[in-house]
Amino acid sequence: MPKLNENYLKLKDSYLFAEIAHRTAIYTKEHPDKPLIRLGIGDVTRPLGSSILKALHEGVEEMADTATFKGYGPEQGYTETRDAVAAYYKSKGVDVDSDDIFISDGAKSDTGNVTELFAHNNVILIPDPVYPVYVDSNIMCGNQVTYIKGDAENEFLPMPDERQHADIIYICSPNNPTGACYNKEQLKVWVDYALKNEAVILFDAAYEAFISDPELPGSIYAVEGARRCAIEFCSLSKTAGFTGTRCGYTVVPKELVFTASDGQSMSLHAMWNRRQSTKYNGTSYIVQHAAAQVFSSEGIRECRENLEYYKANARLMADTLSELGIRFFGGVHSPYIWFECPDGMDSWECFDYLLEEIQVVGTPGAGFGENGKNYFRLTSFGTYENTQEAMKRFKRLLGK
Repeated sequence: MPKLNENYLKLKDSYLFAEIAHRTAIYTKEHPDKPLIRLGIGDVTRPLGSSILKALHEGVEEMADTATFKGYGPEQGYTETRDAVAAYYKSKGVDVDSDDIFISDGAKSDTGNVTELFAHNNVILIPDPVYPVYVDSNIMCGNQVTYIKGDAENEFLPMPDERQHADIIYICSPNNPTGACYNKEQLKVWVDYALKNEAVILFDAAYEAFISDPELPGSIYAVEGARRCAIEFCSLSKTAGFTGTRCGYTVVPKELVFTASDGQSMSLHAMWNRRQSTKYNGTSYIVQHAAAQVFSSEGIRECRENLEYYKANARLMADTLSELGIRFFGGVHSPYIWFECPDGMDSWECFDYLLEEIQVVGTPGAGFGENGKNYFRLTSFGTYENTQEAMKRFKRLLGK
């Protein structure tokens, strides 16, 4: 009999969003006459921009011609796409070498796969509440996780404790689930802490495109010293509506060099390149060709139009919660609203309450960690009409 990876026994019985889907399906079956409004899973609803869609079709057509047909591509990504990403960074005042960019099928995969670069006896520091993939991917490979507390007192932007050592640090900004966003000074504190501890920051920038204040960094590489201590993950899922198309990118600077137990130098860039070359055959050319168009002036304009649509939804939710006197975070530089459950409910009670009373589906904060147990997440990725109707229902249910 094979010896199985018993770390899976340490995982919660069900992944958060699978449990939401399960409860919602039961309710729908029992109440087929009551239409639901889904503001839970952060899946986009707006179509791809026209120029991006045209690029997808161009990629398909190239596959029909022997002269332009593409087979296996480079595991790191096509030059066209990597250069486009590097140019996008440069437009934000951040220099990133295109050779440090690896194109992938999304940030979720890479934030999980990156655990393969590190030994299992590191001190891993993860904020609570947090995107569940960070925690679960470490549990799956037997890593021990240490948590740092995010709460209303620190506006869900925890800062390092100089008395505590860490080797691997997860940061998501703008944050999923809370919507909180670190400023440059705060990220500089984290970078300085990582350099002092010879730690690596795993920086998830999947929602950087929602930042509207130019003073807030959309990349950790806007902070001096970050190239020596940080890997950055980003995704086109929310930026460009690629949740179904699947494309993201990870930046692993060549400066990330550490010393092995036998004194040899080990480059995380070289290790990630080896990992990808061994286990990944690359994102499809068709998708990458469209991804390159995302970063053109026309593509950026189209994406921003969609992002403004989602931001309008977020403003509507924020205005409604303010009117109802419900404390919340996010909704400005993020597609997420993180609100305090009313009347002292815990988050799963709130989930059932909203589902039963007004047929609105959100995400219980408990699924993101202990410090989320009395909070609830809504997303702005629905249609404006559905968001409007959901907020009318909120007012009807929670208005005083």
